[in-house]
Amino acid sequence: MNRFRIGDRRLELRKVTTKSFQGAALALILALAMHARAAEERAIKSRVAPVYPEIARRMKIGGAVRVEATVDAQGKVTDVKAVSGNRMLTVAAEDAVRQWKFVPAPGESNVSVEVNFAIGK
Repeated sequence: MNRFRIGDRRLELRKVTTKSFQGAALALILALAMHARAAEERAIKSRVAPVYPEIARRMKIGGAVRVEATVDAQGKVTDVKAVSGNRMLTVAAEDAVRQWKFVPAPGESNVSVEVNFAIGK
């Protein structure tokens, strides 16, 4: 009789663990979907080219910098943060995106943009 009860508890624990795992997986999927939705596509009204850092130009460093920007309802960039790219280029990319203007929209949004730095030959 004791074995049966222990087996029941193990089975019950396994069910609880499975349900917890399913709940955590669902929460993760929803969080990722919300993040993907948060980085909205918003049309750019005016774009300012970045100033290529002289040290990066001399060292022939190029590439793309991914920047996440917060844009208010009027289309003005209120906050920027480089999320990937060469550190020698991120400050220039952030400074450029701060000056960009976006098409007005009903509310604040987060936009992910890519700033490319090409080495002139």
